[in-house]
Amino acid sequence: MEVILREDVQHLGAAGDVVKVKDGYARNYLLPKGLAYPATDANKKKIAYETEAARIAEVRLTFSVKVGEEDKLYGSVTASDVQRKLEELGIRVDKRRVDLPEPIRELGEFRIGIKLHPDVRPEIQVSVVKE
Repeated sequence: MEVILREDVQHLGAAGDVVKVKDGYARNYLLPKGLAYPATDANKKKIAYETEAARIAEVRLTFSVKVGEEDKLYGSVTASDVQRKLEELGIRVDKRRVDLPEPIRELGEFRIGIKLHPDVRPEIQVSVVKE
């Protein structure tokens, strides 16, 4: 039986590893103690998304924009802008997955979520500064 480890298990593997163990060991020890969960296709995909989420969570984006009087932006920073910057860094994300309800229309620091999976939503740091 294949299981995904929730925690490090001595002589077996580290948290997040997919390992093959005997059925009895999984049913009687790993699963009841919460040390692992079944390696279904859905769970394997979730682990892949969590790995990608860890990489995305480290991203810091900076947008230099033109501003007018009283630091009012000419235009705004949209989900498409965020998606384009992520692609420049080699991270492919659909713009509909960028959780930005309204375009950013002011200078400052913002946390923006990226919806990778229903259970996985990393946040990136976005800075909007004067050009």
